[in-house]
Amino acid sequence: MASAKVPEIATSYVLEPADKFPLTDECKHYEGRHQVPWDIQKYFSQRYSIFSWYDEGVYLTDDAWFGVTPEPIANQIASELSATDASKDTLIDAFAGAGGNTIAFALTNRWKRIIAVERDASTLACAQNNAELYEVDPSIITWVHADSFEYLELLHNRPEELHPGLRVDVSKTVLFSSPPWGGPGYRTDEVFDLSNMQPYNLDKLHSSYRSMDHVLYLPRTSDIRQIAKLAPEDRRVDAVQYCMEGASKALVAYIPRCEAQG
Repeated sequence: MASAKVPEIATSYVLEPADKFPLTDECKHYEGRHQVPWDIQKYFSQRYSIFSWYDEGVYLTDDAWFGVTPEPIANQIASELSATDASKDTLIDAFAGAGGNTIAFALTNRWKRIIAVERDASTLACAQNNAELYEVDPSIITWVHADSFEYLELLHNRPEELHPGLRVDVSKTVLFSSPPWGGPGYRTDEVFDLSNMQPYNLDKLHSSYRSMDHVLYLPRTSDIRQIAKLAPEDRRVDAVQYCMEGASKALVAYIPRCEAQG
């Protein structure tokens, strides 16, 4: 007598890896300056330093232009992170945007897994398109359509609500964050007060990331004294100015994890 087949029980998770998103009307590949909105024309004129393969079919949303790390800088950061503790085999890109940093990290072949988080569906579609264009191994990147702070809250406090593919060992993970800078002053202040950065200030970022080694991509005029205070006892924070064509583009802080939580 044949035994009855037990039906499979579908497991529902609060957050699961994203499928391949289709490009939307918000995803643009501008071919000439006449097509470009006035407020991003200066970025369009720098498009080959942002994505060297731009003409091959790179797509961005209009908002994504403001946050893309220039490709040479993204590659340099990725190279330097590749030389860090080999026991760290997972990287989280908390603000994946149109994929510039994620692509650079993946192309080093340093990371076993990259979790790339982006909350805007159209921007995520651009990032997936651009990673495919750059011939990134799709098995390396797990794309996540979510707010990165919500993802981290689940990871730390309710990991059972995450799909297994989104669970990581934080002690073996490095987090990279290139948040929106916003707020008054970052373009004009001689020294930018990071407590004024919007919508996420330095305290918000560090309190969310402190359980992991983390890298913050910040305005070039950021107050180094505020960053130095984030160093755990007996550890140091490295702060590096990244320049192109003789001008600083950003200050990047490399911050060790805080061993004790509470």
